[in-house]
Amino acid sequence: MSQFLMPSLGADMEAGTLVERLADPGDTVSRGDVIAAVETQKGVIEIEVYEDGTLAEWLVSIGEAVPVGTPLAEILKPGEPAVEPSGPRAARQPSAEPAGTSAPAPQILPKAGAGAHPRVRATPAARRLAARLGLDLKSLEHDPNRPIYRADVPAHPNRPEPASPLDMRAAISAAMARSKREIPHYYLSHTADMTPLEDFLTGVNADRPPQDRILAAAAYVKAVAVAARKYPEFNGSFSDGSFQPAETAHVGLAVRLRGGGLVAPALFDPAAQSLDALMRAIRDQVARVRAGRFKAKELTGATITLSSLGDRGVDRLYGVIYPPQVAIVGIGTPALRPWVYQDKVMPRRTACLTLSADHRASDGHRGALFLNEIGRALQNPEAL
Repeated sequence: MSQFLMPSLGADMEAGTLVERLADPGDTVSRGDVIAAVETQKGVIEIEVYEDGTLAEWLVSIGEAVPVGTPLAEILKPGEPAVEPSGPRAARQPSAEPAGTSAPAPQILPKAGAGAHPRVRATPAARRLAARLGLDLKSLEHDPNRPIYRADVPAHPNRPEPASPLDMRAAISAAMARSKREIPHYYLSHTADMTPLEDFLTGVNADRPPQDRILAAAAYVKAVAVAARKYPEFNGSFSDGSFQPAETAHVGLAVRLRGGGLVAPALFDPAAQSLDALMRAIRDQVARVRAGRFKAKELTGATITLSSLGDRGVDRLYGVIYPPQVAIVGIGTPALRPWVYQDKVMPRRTACLTLSADHRASDGHRGALFLNEIGRALQNPEAL
């Protein structure tokens, strides 16, 4: 028997609150299945199980806040016999409803205006999200054999889910203060000609509808991932006194939350994806993050971070490394500037690329090569 633990979803997380159980005792679970949702300062995060087996019992109640590393459930390995729970754990309520609540038999619910149902079975997290969005749970169709979960509540484009800006800001501050205390940062910058990328995207997008167009962000992400293949000392984590390079570059793209703060969930192996596929992944991820629907592996899987302020008009930005990563790349707003091109001074669209890196894993010489490699990739977008 193994234990399913409250995961650490970043350097700024110390505890989490279990808000949903998406599997019941006796259910078969497989590696990668989402079986619970946890509320942190960053929102409600879906968490996956990392092994195959059978869920034996839940050890933590809905609404209970516990520190990182606390066992949330016990999982039987394939073929392992079940053991009857005993003691205090046997008294825990496995249902998503509070103890003593008698819910009517679930059924497929009519849409709004077609009738009403006196009681809707739903998890607390689903009820809170629906209330924030102003949605009536009775209007939702759902599987009649289970409660309405948070993921069943559709995002409402005009009613963004409010974050907890004070909690979020405190969490970010704690992580960044730790980073500046523990990581010996060094900083480099390099100005790159972005005109080839602009011309490439203009040509590719000429006959496409807006929803199918490739944005510069996709090229930025892929260029960082491609460069990280060549310079692996910027891609990985520093822990237990040593640097562990990652086998694959998973780029965390910083996304601003509407309620305040930001997160940088991972885009997995962008170097192996086409720009079209990567753009679809970015759109999907941004939509889910801003709706508060992102997964634990996205928050913990990044091996390097990219931050770009897009159209905010900032020439350059120097990021603070998010531990245990060892580097963050920044890209300022591209703008027309005088530039020497083919021995002539002419207006070209350029942008400042910056690197904040950990001196324990790399040095300025390698950092300069890495930053220039990103610039070269962006000047040859056809090869991305």
